Amino acid sequence: MVRAAESTSATTTDRPDGTGLTEVDRLLDKVRDHLGVETAWVSAIGAEELRIWAATGAVAEMNLPLGGGADLLTSFCVRVLAGTLPDVVGDVRRNPVTRDLPAALDLAIGSYAGVPWRSPDGTTAGMLCCASRHPDPALDQQAVRYLGLIADLISDQMSGPLAAQRHTVASARRTVQDILDHCAVRMVFQPIVRLRNRTTVGYEALARFDAFAGPDRAFAAASLCGLDVPLELLALRQSLARLPDLPPDAWLAVNLSADALLDAEVLDTLLAHAGPRLNVEVTEHVQVSDYDQLTGALRALRQAGIRLSVDDAGAGFASLRHILRLRPDLIKLDISLVRDVDTDVVKTALARCLNDFATGIGAHLVAEGIETVQELDRLTEIGIAYGQGYHLARPADLP
Repeated sequence: MVRAAESTSATTTDRPDGTGLTEVDRLLDKVRDHLGVETAWVSAIGAEELRIWAATGAVAEMNLPLGGGADLLTSFCVRVLAGTLPDVVGDVRRNPVTRDLPAALDLAIGSYAGVPWRSPDGTTAGMLCCASRHPDPALDQQAVRYLGLIADLISDQMSGPLAAQRHTVASARRTVQDILDHCAVRMVFQPIVRLRNRTTVGYEALARFDAFAGPDRAFAAASLCGLDVPLELLALRQSLARLPDLPPDAWLAVNLSADALLDAEVLDTLLAHAGPRLNVEVTEHVQVSDYDQLTGALRALRQAGIRLSVDDAGAGFASLRHILRLRPDLIKLDISLVRDVDTDVVKTALARCLNDFATGIGAHLVAEGIETVQELDRLTEIGIAYGQGYHLARPADLP
């Protein structure tokens, strides 16, 4: 890694709690020096927000709200904590998941990496992050591992924010528990279309919560307080309740994390509705830690006739390994390959190769995020079996 250029901003000299320059600042400078990034900061989970506790480098240039915070459940960092954003992105503006996020635009982030730091009891208490205004291909998993080492050192210095962190977890728990107690989730369904004749062959069930502005917020809150699997189970039950309302020849796709698929109650619920009309999509919100255990659980579902799908095909080596380990029936082509596939010859070639790969293992591709007729026509020409996207149909109640 190259040494970071000296910033015109002054290093932080005051903490939100009134203390002066601390060892935390020196550790943040080490991060900037070692990884060659413009700024580094440490945040703590506080009441209703993720408060930036210390920062060094280009703090003013990147609009970091030192001493203040961003909405806890919409901030960049909490999306990383919840697994809905990767822990490192070398080019935020070219990544379809991150390029339109308000946090990326407001903070002028071009590249970033982030890891959690934890309290002595192992509870996630905040985030250690680094970023630059420009793309930085040198940011990779090696950088993430280095941040993890620094995060362990920082946790020894960050006793002050832990009380606020505990308050936030309690608040999230109350909100999510209220959703669970009142079954306060509604399901919408996005059609899955056979591309060659534009007929609807299935529906993906998607959760919506009135208590949160988006499902990512709800599942991030549930993850903070350890209620993520119960919330997934609630959404699953509400989805399956609509299975009789589907056309008789259409399948239902439900999303579940690896942790949820290892839960006995979730497995029993799926097996009670087993059959070829049910498709389970394994989300990657939480990294799979034990593939042998997961494949064992999935084996029982597949023996009962339930089909399996995975997403993010083409997003990277980890995604390809995920596919090779799980051997799904359906593979979702990552939205980054679908976007502009009609004009990008590299994306066209890669989509064609992945379609051949899927056919070779007895699976089918589902192209996600189709937004134009030109993308639709090119994907159909390639021979991809199925597709989803706003150009085809938006999520809605069942017809």
